[in-house]
Amino acid sequence: MRMFFDSRQLAHAPAKELHNGAFVDHVETPARVAAILAALPPMEAPQDHGEAPILAVHDAGYIDFLKTAPARWAAAGRSGDVMGYVWPIVGRRPLNLDRIDALAGRYSLDASTPITAETWDTTYWSAQSVLSALDAVLAGDPAAFALCRPPGHHAGADYLGGYCYLNTAAIAAQAARDRGVAKVAILDIDYHHGNGTQDIFWTRGDVFYASLHADPRTDYPFYWGHADEMGEGAGHGTTLNLPLAQGATLDAFRRAQSTALEAITRFGADLLVLSFGADTWEGDPISHLKLTTEDYAVLAADIAACRLPTVVAMEGGYAVAALGANVASLLGGFAR
Repeated sequence: MRMFFDSRQLAHAPAKELHNGAFVDHVETPARVAAILAALPPMEAPQDHGEAPILAVHDAGYIDFLKTAPARWAAAGRSGDVMGYVWPIVGRRPLNLDRIDALAGRYSLDASTPITAETWDTTYWSAQSVLSALDAVLAGDPAAFALCRPPGHHAGADYLGGYCYLNTAAIAAQAARDRGVAKVAILDIDYHHGNGTQDIFWTRGDVFYASLHADPRTDYPFYWGHADEMGEGAGHGTTLNLPLAQGATLDAFRRAQSTALEAITRFGADLLVLSFGADTWEGDPISHLKLTTEDYAVLAADIAACRLPTVVAMEGGYAVAALGANVASLLGGFAR
């Protein structure tokens, strides 16, 4: 399997995040990448596809904010990372404010996703990695892996959150559509619901989004991912949420994944984007499912049995010592 990563994806390193009512050390660190790289064969550097595939998914004003926020923050006399502290209630998002404090709230979901001077370059190359994996699959490879860091599935068209700034899975799916793939499916098997991916394709009938995740009644992002969310308009029926109770093991997860794969097959997908988070592992420090390292190979073999060309985009996973083995297990399962 071809694999893609750029060393510039290491530069982004926020200091703190707001978690459970306190500022703590940021969990999404460059050490995650080091652990994965140590467990896998050498990866290819991605090709630069430019900003057009990013702007096909993300709002231009939001992209400008990501690029300029650190300089605006410094110009306002602030030190450290850019982080919002006031957020507009849904439906109250004035578009004519240019103070950095207002923009930081307007374009963000939470206070766990600070912007550093290196964030734009890092997340830009994360997007290029997934686009290069898509290139490989469209050229005939059955599957390819993008070591996306930062992750992407919490980022909406015009907001960041959950350690995510650009939605790499959505960027790959849209690029596939723009290159002639008729129907694309996204299967999200991260611990947390991919609210950004769901938002981006909510009214679309050409991209199917299926997510297995911890029940949002108990876990972030809370306001998305409930079982009755199925899309709207042309997209009604192309969103499938399968919430799982904390403590779920392989049997429950595999049954839910089978339901998702059956729905993707009925949809008639021509290509699959797999948002893979290893934060479903039993020892993850911020999550509460109970998958083992060996379970990931089983899940991957089930996905590969559908025989869909597959782009694997890395999402979460914060137990650094085990992360490389967990990713290697998943990717090894495709070889079965």
